[in-house]
Amino acid sequence: MLSSKAKYGLKAMVHLAINEGKGPSLIADVAESEHIPKKFLDAILLEMKNQGLLSSKKGKGGGYVLARPATRITVGEIVRILDGPLAPVACVSHTAYRRCTDCVDEAGCSVRSVMQDVRDAIASILDNTSLADMIARIGQGKPVLVYDI
Repeated sequence: MLSSKAKYGLKAMVHLAINEGKGPSLIADVAESEHIPKKFLDAILLEMKNQGLLSSKKGKGGGYVLARPATRITVGEIVRILDGPLAPVACVSHTAYRRCTDCVDEAGCSVRSVMQDVRDAIASILDNTSLADMIARIGQGKPVLVYDI
């Protein structure tokens, strides 16, 4: 399951992508606009900056901007930075592989086989979806029906 940290990180990155080319965005503005606790957002954006996805400017007119175009930042990068490996079990992870202690035959393990398919499907979607793609999806969700009487 996606953590709150990764969810907030994605929301903040989409916000910054929408404002790409308009100058730096203040953390307070992003936090208010996206309903993210400011202190939590501070830590998230600093982590994204340290990993090279954001640039920042201090002082008047300062804030955060994307370090690369929104078309070149993937959801997979962001999720891995904030949540770690995508694999549901360590024995199928590309970056944090660890053999299961209870596994007798890793090559013949049916659980591993299915979890490898899950990891591959998740990685395929997240690594092929950019921030620009996320922006294009805004408003394409299912309508929320409200029945007021």
